[in-house]
Amino acid sequence: MSRGRAGSGRSDAGMVTVEAAIALCAFVVVLGLALAAIGAVTDQLRCTDAAREAARLAARGEPDRAMAAAERIAPRGAQVAIRRDGDTIAVEVDAAPLGLLPGLRLTGHAYAIAEPGAAGTAEE
Repeated sequence: MSRGRAGSGRSDAGMVTVEAAIALCAFVVVLGLALAAIGAVTDQLRCTDAAREAARLAARGEPDRAMAAAERIAPRGAQVAIRRDGDTIAVEVDAAPLGLLPGLRLTGHAYAIAEPGAAGTAEE
């Protein structure tokens, strides 16, 4: 039985298929964006963890190990910067997320005070 007007020759039989295809495409797009957002949040946490670990190691007087640890923990392709100003150590880890979120930058910051007697401190 046709839903169209009697005698118009039109049928709505394929409308459910088209609506299902559109809904499925919308679902896939939303799912892809949700997975990309979860990936970006995970990479943001990795940037923060890398910066924190690097600041801790640099404060202990181990800047080479700090850089190696930050590069190992941070997302692939991240830039790690360790700055020392007197006894203050600042670490910044900057990365671009992979996937569907171009233009987004992920940054982790951490600060520490150099431990007394650590290599490179003003007390030596």
